[in-house]
Amino acid sequence: MRRKIPSNSALLAFEAAARHGSFARAAEELSLTEGAISRQIGRLETFLGVTLFKRVGNRVRLAPNGMRYAEQVRETLDRLERDSLYLMGQPLEGASIDIAAIPTFATRWLIPRLKHFQRRHPNVTVHIAERMEPFLLAGSGFDAAIHFEHPAWAGMHRHHLLEEVLVPVCSPALLAEAGADVSLDDLPRLHRRQNPDAWQIYAQETGIALSNSAVGARYDLHAMLIEAALAGLGVALVPRLYVGAELEQGRLIAPWPDGKGIAKNFCLVLPEPIESSEGPIQAFAQWLLEEARGVAN
Repeated sequence: MRRKIPSNSALLAFEAAARHGSFARAAEELSLTEGAISRQIGRLETFLGVTLFKRVGNRVRLAPNGMRYAEQVRETLDRLERDSLYLMGQPLEGASIDIAAIPTFATRWLIPRLKHFQRRHPNVTVHIAERMEPFLLAGSGFDAAIHFEHPAWAGMHRHHLLEEVLVPVCSPALLAEAGADVSLDDLPRLHRRQNPDAWQIYAQETGIALSNSAVGARYDLHAMLIEAALAGLGVALVPRLYVGAELEQGRLIAPWPDGKGIAKNFCLVLPEPIESSEGPIQAFAQWLLEEARGVAN
Protein backbone atom coordinates (compact mmCIF):
# COMPACT_ATOMS: atom_id res chain seq x y z
CA MET A 1 0.00 0.00 0.00
CA ARG A 2 1.29 3.43 -0.91
CA ARG A 3 2.48 5.46 2.08
CA LYS A 4 0.55 8.60 2.96
CA ILE A 5 3.51 10.94 3.09
CA PRO A 6 3.53 14.53 1.76
CA SER A 7 6.09 15.59 -0.83
CA ASN A 8 9.53 16.65 0.33
CA SER A 9 9.05 20.06 -1.30
CA ALA A 10 5.88 20.69 0.67
CA LEU A 11 7.47 19.64 3.96
CA LEU A 12 10.56 21.78 3.39
CA ALA A 13 8.42 24.80 2.52
CA PHE A 14 6.22 24.28 5.57
CA GLU A 15 9.13 23.81 7.97
CA ALA A 16 10.89 26.95 6.73
CA ALA A 17 7.70 29.04 6.86
CA ALA A 18 6.90 27.76 10.35
CA ARG A 19 10.41 28.49 11.59
CA HIS A 20 10.50 32.01 10.16
CA GLY A 21 6.84 32.82 10.68
CA SER A 22 6.89 34.22 7.17
CA PHE A 23 6.30 32.89 3.65
CA ALA A 24 8.60 35.60 2.24
CA ARG A 25 11.56 34.65 4.44
CA ALA A 26 10.97 30.96 3.74
CA ALA A 27 11.00 31.73 0.01
CA GLU A 28 14.29 33.61 0.38
CA GLU A 29 15.89 30.69 2.27
CA LEU A 30 14.74 28.10 -0.27
CA SER A 31 15.40 30.29 -3.34
CA LEU A 32 11.72 30.18 -4.35
CA THR A 33 9.03 32.79 -4.83
CA GLU A 34 6.61 33.61 -2.06
CA GLY A 35 3.81 32.35 -4.32
CA ALA A 36 5.56 28.99 -4.69
CA ILE A 37 5.81 28.65 -0.90
CA SER A 38 2.13 29.53 -0.53
CA ARG A 39 1.14 26.94 -3.15
CA GLN A 40 3.27 24.20 -1.54
CA ILE A 41 1.69 24.85 1.85
CA GLY A 42 -1.78 24.96 0.29
CA ARG A 43 -1.16 21.54 -1.27
CA LEU A 44 0.10 20.24 2.08
CA GLU A 45 -3.02 21.49 3.88
CA THR A 46 -5.22 19.88 1.22
CA PHE A 47 -3.29 16.61 1.52
CA LEU A 48 -3.63 16.59 5.31
CA GLY A 49 -7.15 18.02 5.44
CA VAL A 50 -5.97 20.39 8.18
CA THR A 51 -5.33 24.14 8.32
CA LEU A 52 -1.72 24.73 9.29
CA PHE A 53 -1.55 28.53 9.10
CA LYS A 54 -3.98 31.27 9.99
CA ARG A 55 -3.90 33.94 7.31
CA VAL A 56 -4.71 37.53 8.30
CA GLY A 57 -4.20 39.88 5.37
CA ASN A 58 -0.57 39.53 4.28
CA ARG A 59 0.46 38.00 7.60
CA VAL A 60 0.46 34.33 8.61
CA ARG A 61 0.84 32.52 11.92
CA LEU A 62 0.73 28.87 12.84
CA ALA A 63 -2.57 27.33 13.85
CA PRO A 64 -2.49 24.96 16.87
CA ASN A 65 -2.31 21.91 14.58
CA GLY A 66 0.45 23.63 12.63
CA MET A 67 2.53 24.19 15.77
CA ARG A 68 2.48 20.51 16.70
CA TYR A 69 3.11 19.38 13.14
CA ALA A 70 6.00 21.84 12.70
CA GLU A 71 7.87 20.33 15.66
CA GLN A 72 7.34 16.81 14.33
CA VAL A 73 8.37 17.71 10.79
CA ARG A 74 11.47 19.55 12.04
CA GLU A 75 12.57 16.52 14.07
CA THR A 76 12.00 14.22 11.10
CA LEU A 77 13.91 16.45 8.66
CA ASP A 78 16.78 16.89 11.13
CA ARG A 79 17.02 13.14 11.62
CA LEU A 80 16.88 12.52 7.86
CA GLU A 81 19.64 15.06 7.31
CA ARG A 82 21.83 13.48 10.01
CA ASP A 83 21.30 10.01 8.57
CA SER A 84 22.06 11.27 5.05
CA LEU A 85 25.25 13.03 6.15
CA TYR A 86 26.27 9.88 8.01
CA LEU A 87 25.95 7.81 4.83
CA MET A 88 27.69 10.47 2.76
CA GLY A 89 30.62 10.24 5.17
CA GLN A 90 31.07 6.49 4.80
CA PRO A 91 34.25 5.31 3.09
CA LEU A 92 33.85 4.25 -0.52
CA GLU A 93 35.83 1.13 0.24
CA GLY A 94 35.68 -0.54 3.63
CA ALA A 95 33.10 -0.63 6.39
CA SER A 96 32.05 1.13 9.56
CA ILE A 97 30.62 0.09 12.92
CA ASP A 98 28.71 1.99 15.60
CA ILE A 99 29.59 1.44 19.26
CA ALA A 100 27.72 2.76 22.30
CA ALA A 101 29.94 3.24 25.35
CA ILE A 102 30.06 4.76 28.80
CA PRO A 103 31.54 8.24 28.23
CA THR A 104 34.58 8.11 30.52
CA PHE A 105 35.44 4.57 29.47
CA ALA A 106 35.37 5.75 25.86
CA THR A 107 37.54 8.82 26.42
CA ARG A 108 39.99 7.47 29.00
CA TRP A 109 40.41 3.82 27.90
CA LEU A 110 38.93 2.93 24.51
CA ILE A 111 39.82 5.89 22.29
CA PRO A 112 43.52 6.00 23.33
CA ARG A 113 43.79 2.36 22.16
CA LEU A 114 41.82 2.65 18.91
CA LYS A 115 44.96 3.32 16.87
CA HIS A 116 45.97 -0.29 17.54
CA PHE A 117 42.71 -1.43 15.93
CA GLN A 118 43.11 0.95 12.99
CA ARG A 119 46.58 -0.37 12.26
CA ARG A 120 45.18 -3.88 12.11
CA HIS A 121 41.98 -2.95 10.23
CA PRO A 122 42.63 0.30 8.31
CA ASN A 123 39.43 -0.01 6.25
CA VAL A 124 37.06 -0.14 9.24
CA THR A 125 35.80 3.14 10.69
CA VAL A 126 34.65 3.04 14.33
CA HIS A 127 31.92 5.48 15.35
CA ILE A 128 31.41 5.95 19.11
CA ALA A 129 28.42 7.45 20.93
CA GLU A 130 27.90 7.80 24.67
CA ARG A 131 25.19 5.96 26.55
CA MET A 132 25.02 6.31 30.31
CA GLU A 133 22.24 3.77 30.86
CA PRO A 134 21.57 0.29 29.46
CA PHE A 135 19.21 0.24 26.48
CA LEU A 136 17.57 -2.12 24.01
CA LEU A 137 20.36 -2.94 21.58
CA ALA A 138 18.11 -4.43 18.90
CA GLY A 139 16.87 -1.69 16.59
CA SER A 140 19.04 0.97 18.25
CA GLY A 141 21.36 1.42 15.28
CA PHE A 142 24.35 0.27 17.33
CA ASP A 143 26.40 -2.81 16.48
CA ALA A 144 27.60 -3.27 20.07
CA ALA A 145 27.73 -1.63 23.49
CA ILE A 146 30.47 -1.36 26.09
CA HIS A 147 28.83 -1.03 29.47
CA PHE A 148 28.55 -2.40 32.99
CA GLU A 149 27.11 -5.83 33.63
CA HIS A 150 23.39 -5.29 34.16
CA PRO A 151 20.18 -7.39 34.10
CA ALA A 152 18.92 -5.16 31.29
CA TRP A 153 21.32 -6.93 28.93
CA ALA A 154 19.52 -10.27 29.42
CA GLY A 155 19.21 -12.07 26.11
CA MET A 156 22.23 -10.30 24.68
CA HIS A 157 25.67 -11.87 24.31
CA ARG A 158 27.94 -10.44 27.01
CA HIS A 159 31.71 -10.77 27.24
CA HIS A 160 33.62 -9.71 30.35
CA LEU A 161 36.23 -7.02 29.69
CA LEU A 162 37.62 -5.41 32.84
CA GLU A 163 36.90 -4.84 36.50
CA GLU A 164 36.32 -1.26 37.60
CA VAL A 165 38.23 -1.00 40.92
CA LEU A 166 37.97 2.42 42.58
CA VAL A 167 40.97 4.09 44.16
CA PRO A 168 41.26 7.45 45.97
CA VAL A 169 43.59 9.79 44.07
CA CYS A 170 44.64 13.40 44.48
CA SER A 171 47.15 15.93 43.26
CA PRO A 172 50.57 15.66 44.96
CA ALA A 173 50.36 19.41 45.59
CA LEU A 174 47.15 18.97 47.61
CA LEU A 175 48.83 16.46 49.90
CA ALA A 176 51.99 18.56 50.18
CA GLU A 177 50.01 21.64 51.19
CA ALA A 178 48.08 19.66 53.82
CA GLY A 179 51.21 18.32 55.50
CA ALA A 180 52.75 14.92 56.16
CA ASP A 181 50.42 13.95 59.00
CA VAL A 182 47.17 14.71 57.19
CA SER A 183 44.53 11.98 57.10
CA LEU A 184 42.03 11.22 54.36
CA ASP A 185 39.30 12.57 56.62
CA ASP A 186 41.04 15.96 56.71
CA LEU A 187 41.02 16.38 52.91
CA PRO A 188 38.11 17.53 50.75
CA ARG A 189 36.45 14.57 49.04
CA LEU A 190 34.87 14.55 45.60
CA HIS A 191 31.83 12.46 44.67
CA ARG A 192 30.24 10.98 41.58
CA ARG A 193 26.60 11.95 41.62
CA GLN A 194 25.39 8.52 40.46
CA ASN A 195 27.31 6.75 43.25
CA PRO A 196 26.70 8.92 46.34
CA ASP A 197 27.49 6.21 48.92
CA ALA A 198 30.84 5.18 47.41
CA TRP A 199 32.92 6.91 50.09
CA GLN A 200 30.81 5.36 52.85
CA ILE A 201 31.30 1.88 51.39
CA TYR A 202 35.01 2.59 50.94
CA ALA A 203 35.37 3.64 54.60
CA GLN A 204 33.58 0.51 55.83
CA GLU A 205 35.68 -1.76 53.62
CA THR A 206 39.10 -0.26 54.42
CA GLY A 207 38.49 0.73 58.03
CA ILE A 208 39.55 4.32 57.30
CA ALA A 209 37.48 6.62 59.50
CA LEU A 210 35.52 9.33 57.69
CA SER A 211 33.53 11.62 59.98
CA ASN A 212 31.04 12.57 57.27
CA SER A 213 31.44 10.52 54.10
CA ALA A 214 28.81 12.51 52.19
CA VAL A 215 30.50 15.93 52.41
CA GLY A 216 32.05 17.28 49.21
CA ALA A 217 31.40 18.44 45.66
CA ARG A 218 29.50 16.18 43.27
CA TYR A 219 30.16 15.56 39.58
CA ASP A 220 28.30 13.58 36.93
CA LEU A 221 31.21 11.78 35.29
CA HIS A 222 34.40 10.10 36.43
CA ALA A 223 36.16 12.24 33.82
CA MET A 224 35.06 15.33 35.75
CA LEU A 225 36.27 13.83 39.02
CA ILE A 226 39.69 13.14 37.51
CA GLU A 227 40.01 16.70 36.23
CA ALA A 228 38.92 18.04 39.61
CA ALA A 229 41.55 15.93 41.36
CA LEU A 230 44.22 17.12 38.91
CA ALA A 231 43.18 20.69 39.68
CA GLY A 232 43.78 20.09 43.39
CA LEU A 233 40.13 20.37 44.39
CA GLY A 234 40.12 17.24 46.51
CA VAL A 235 40.43 13.46 46.63
CA ALA A 236 38.48 11.59 43.95
CA LEU A 237 37.39 7.96 44.16
CA VAL A 238 37.83 6.84 40.53
CA PRO A 239 38.54 3.65 38.54
CA ARG A 240 42.26 2.85 38.60
CA LEU A 241 42.13 1.88 34.91
CA TYR A 242 41.23 5.50 34.02
CA VAL A 243 44.19 7.13 35.76
CA GLY A 244 47.08 4.79 34.96
CA ALA A 245 48.93 7.43 32.92
CA GLU A 246 48.45 10.17 35.53
CA LEU A 247 49.69 7.88 38.31
CA GLU A 248 52.71 6.82 36.26
CA GLN A 249 53.55 10.45 35.43
CA GLY A 250 53.11 11.53 39.04
CA ARG A 251 50.36 14.00 38.19
CA LEU A 252 48.13 12.06 40.58
CA ILE A 253 49.05 9.94 43.59
CA ALA A 254 47.16 7.11 45.32
CA PRO A 255 48.55 6.67 48.85
CA TRP A 256 45.41 4.91 50.06
CA PRO A 257 44.24 1.31 49.39
CA ASP A 258 41.94 0.36 46.51
CA GLY A 259 38.23 -0.01 47.19
CA LYS A 260 37.58 -3.47 45.79
CA GLY A 261 34.22 -3.76 47.54
CA ILE A 262 32.72 -1.16 45.18
CA ALA A 263 34.02 -2.68 41.97
CA LYS A 264 31.90 -3.20 38.85
CA ASN A 265 32.51 -5.22 35.71
CA PHE A 266 32.70 -3.79 32.20
CA CYS A 267 31.39 -6.00 29.43
CA LEU A 268 31.04 -6.01 25.66
CA VAL A 269 27.41 -6.50 24.63
CA LEU A 270 26.59 -7.97 21.21
CA PRO A 271 23.25 -8.87 19.63
CA GLU A 272 24.75 -12.08 18.19
CA PRO A 273 27.57 -14.44 19.18
CA ILE A 274 30.99 -13.24 18.03
CA GLU A 275 31.35 -16.13 15.62
CA SER A 276 28.00 -15.22 14.01
CA SER A 277 28.72 -11.49 13.78
CA GLU A 278 29.57 -9.77 10.51
CA GLY A 279 33.23 -9.18 9.62
CA PRO A 280 33.88 -5.65 10.98
CA ILE A 281 32.10 -6.08 14.32
CA GLN A 282 33.62 -9.54 14.74
CA ALA A 283 37.07 -8.05 14.17
CA PHE A 284 36.40 -5.24 16.64
CA ALA A 285 35.06 -7.61 19.30
CA GLN A 286 38.05 -9.94 19.02
CA TRP A 287 40.47 -7.02 19.17
CA LEU A 288 38.71 -5.48 22.19
CA LEU A 289 38.79 -8.73 24.13
CA GLU A 290 42.51 -9.07 23.38
CA GLU A 291 43.17 -5.53 24.61
CA ALA A 292 41.22 -6.17 27.81
CA ARG A 293 43.08 -9.43 28.46
CA GLY A 294 46.37 -7.58 27.98
CA VAL A 295 45.41 -5.00 30.63
CA ALA A 296 44.04 -7.62 33.04
CA ASN A 297 47.26 -9.64 32.80
